[in-house]
Amino acid sequence: MTDDRRGPRVLVARLDSFGDVLVTGPAVRAVAAGASHVTMLCGPQGAPAAELLPGIDRVRVWAAPWVTETARPLDDALLDEFRALVDEERIDEAVVLTSFHQSPLPLAVLLRLAGVARVSGASVDHPGSLLDVRLRPGEDLPEDLPEPGRALRIAEAAGFGLPADDDGRLVVRHDAAAPPEVAALDRYVVVHPGASVPARSWPPEHHRALVAAYGDLGIPVVVTGSPGERALTASVAAGAPEDATVLDLGGRTSPAELAAVLAGAEVVVVGNTGPAHLAAAVGARIVSLFSPVVPAMKWAPYAEHVELLGDQGAACRLSRARECPVPGHPCLSSVTPEDVLAAHGRLVGRALRMKPSSLRRTPEARA
Repeated sequence: MTDDRRGPRVLVARLDSFGDVLVTGPAVRAVAAGASHVTMLCGPQGAPAAELLPGIDRVRVWAAPWVTETARPLDDALLDEFRALVDEERIDEAVVLTSFHQSPLPLAVLLRLAGVARVSGASVDHPGSLLDVRLRPGEDLPEDLPEPGRALRIAEAAGFGLPADDDGRLVVRHDAAAPPEVAALDRYVVVHPGASVPARSWPPEHHRALVAAYGDLGIPVVVTGSPGERALTASVAAGAPEDATVLDLGGRTSPAELAAVLAGAEVVVVGNTGPAHLAAAVGARIVSLFSPVVPAMKWAPYAEHVELLGDQGAACRLSRARECPVPGHPCLSSVTPEDVLAAHGRLVGRALRMKPSSLRRTPEARA
């Protein structure tokens, strides 16, 4: 994109995680349709996702002291740093994107102090002079919107709408190639065992049993994960029978390469974590292992072909817990590998036939 487009230079902000940034994609495209230049402001975790989103001219990384786990002092040095960023980008206005439990007002204060003339966001609290365009959650912004729809509503309130030919789905650029060993497979399933917090994780022994079951079926498995999840992916991959085809890609793919791997999969098995939204953005069929600690209505993969598993009425529902507050983690531990295989079958339109000997094995026996 170039600066010959008409319209303001707009800063779009989403300051938290990889998946949180991915779900802003439709809103970003709406802003890009009416702006001369779009700068995406992200935290360190979310910036790699922003690099994949169409419509962004430049990604700026800035660690907000109220978002990042490593606290930064809110002092003159931080304010000078933020002002310099806004000056460098020559920002005319800002659209602050937040989830239902977040406030745009801390960032709005800094944007005002940096001289940004127009700021839009959604705020439960009265914003005073901090917001020029304010949506009121629960009033003119429904509480039951999926996160991509929420972000798009904020952009629309700011005056930016999607073009008529844009259906508002999640989209990423995924022109990178999958690793050669994946590209060589005619058919494969992706199993992504990691999640950002334990309360959203399907038990590792269940993942191992699932990989073993796919091995018994003769279906190759690609296990994916971040660099910090290498031990987990290695353990899960090790659950396969000796003659099975299992590739452990833990820590071995960039976000763009992971997008290519997910795009080529027959089915992606994943929890409520960033790669679930990446799988949605490349059009994958998804078995979503979803803990109800956050609402599936808002955070389930925003895609057409999704099978949602997990007890959405469990006692942990809407607790936003990081560690499961219920002994045994029943909302997800109650989901069996056979449940996943059945969901896989529904997604592809045919049942997967398990060997009787494999069905008799418990997850503990397969681990």
